[in-house]
This record gives sequence, structure tokens and C-alpha cells, in this order.
Amino acid sequence: MWVILGVLSLLALGVYDLLKKVSLNDNAVLPVLFFSTLASALLFVPPLVLSHTVEGFEQYDNFYIPSVGLKVHLLILIKALIVVSSWILSFMALKNLPISIVSPIRSTGPVWTLLGAILMYGETLTLLQWMGMIVALVFFYFFSIAGNKEGVNFKTNKWVWFIFLATIIGTFSTLYDKYLIAHYNRLAIQAYFSFYQVPIMLLVLCFFWYPKRKELTPFQWRNTIPLIGIVLVLGDFAYFYALTFEDSLVSILSLLRRSSVIISFGVGAILFKEKNILYKSLILLGIIAGIVLIMFGS
Repeated sequence: MWVILGVLSLLALGVYDLLKKVSLNDNAVLPVLFFSTLASALLFVPPLVLSHTVEGFEQYDNFYIPSVGLKVHLLILIKALIVVSSWILSFMALKNLPISIVSPIRSTGPVWTLLGAILMYGETLTLLQWMGMIVALVFFYFFSIAGNKEGVNFKTNKWVWFIFLATIIGTFSTLYDKYLIAHYNRLAIQAYFSFYQVPIMLLVLCFFWYPKRKELTPFQWRNTIPLIGIVLVLGDFAYFYALTFEDSLVSILSLLRRSSVIISFGVGAILFKEKNILYKSLILLGIIAGIVLIMFGS
């Protein structure tokens, strides 16, 4: 059962990336992000209401959202600020870069997470993890060469830097999640985090997009926009639910989630008719091989 849930999470994350690309093409970034976060927050309203109005609802572990103290709310707010900043950067990059370039860069996240774990938590690496990190970084370098062939210079293109910074900030979020989930209720974190995203994005929208909206790319409503947030929440829910099974293997589940890049890369490359697919596919396989070594070395 947990493997099926892992595969569902994989499919959801792959579709999530494709929905972002479809929604962002020739569209305003910040409104798209706002409405997608609003949709994800609305999903948590029913379980929150039921958690505080229905007696005995706490028996449903995967839906019960407990109350938390002010300190925890502040910690979750910090997480929301970190994630929103990462999403803004990644959405802007995805709008302006081929998905076959964005997806492999995002797939290197475990490498930076591993480096962060060494620096922040003093973790030590196994031989397999060192090998995996080196393999992933070598193929990441090859990938930068592939980008140059398409006129995307990894050193000077600001959108490449945006997606790279988004990945690094996402790494901090992952490491921060490790602390939060170890100390506080997982569903409370996920729910309140989704709620806090909405006012944060509303402020960003009001201050940075609305005053200049006539000078920027006009916003077009697309039915795929709310699906971005909904699919992401469902993918995360499937992953966390899979973790509740006693025989589940975190390394396999993490690997399945990372494999979602194959869907977004493959389908996206065909859908948007992108260039040098075979060459970039081989490089992506090299990066994934490095990630596999990292996961199984854990």
C-alpha cells in the first residue's frame, strides 16, 4: 500500500510541475502563485473546522488538525516565508526557461540538502553518499554545458540563478521541516503553513504586482491555476500517509518523489517541443543516478 501511495505522490508532483508551466506561459507570475496557494489553503478548511467542532474527530490521525501555541505558529510562519520566497523565484524561472532545464536543476535538491545537513546538523556521509554527491555535481556541470548550447548561459542568465536560488532556499525549508516534524504535529504544520501563505502572497501581490500590473505581463485566468495548489497538497498527503505504515522505507519513498522529475521533464519536453532532449535526458539520468546513490547510502 505504501508503495502505491509513493507512486501517487510521484505522479502528483510530476503533474504539479506541468500545471505550473501551462499556467505560467505568457501569464503574470504573482497572481498565478496567489490563486494556487489560495486553492491549497481552502483544502484544509473542512478538516480544521471538523477538528474543532466534532467530538472524537482526533481519532482520524490523517485529518485531525490540533491547536498549537503561539511559538509554533511563529515557527510555521517562518517556514511559510521561506517557502513563498522559493516559490516566487521558481515560478519566475519556470515562466522564462524551458522545463527541460528547470526540472534537472530542481532535481539536484537532495545534494544541497545533504550539504546543509553536514553544515547545520553535523551529519556524516557514507561512501555511497559521497559518490552520489560527486556524480550528481559532475552531471550538473555537464548540464550547464547543455544549457549553453541553447543560448542559456548558466553564469549570466538571471532565470537560471533564480531557479538555483529557489532550489537552495528549498533546501533550507527541507532542513527546517526536519526540525518541525520532529517536534510538532505534521498535519498542523502543513495546514497552518498553507493558511499563512495566503496573506503573505496577498501582500506581495498588492505591493509588487498590482501597482505595476499595466506595465507587466497581463494576468489570464486558467483552470489549471487552482489545480497547482490542490495537486501539490494531495501529493504531500500521499507521501506523509505512506510514512505512517510501519514497513514503509523512507529512502524508497524519497526516491520515488524525486523521480517525479522524469514526468515533468519527459512530458513537458514533448508538450512544449523543447530542444536537445536526448542529450539532456542522458544528463538527467546521471543526476538521478547520483540521487539514487545518496538515498541508498542513507
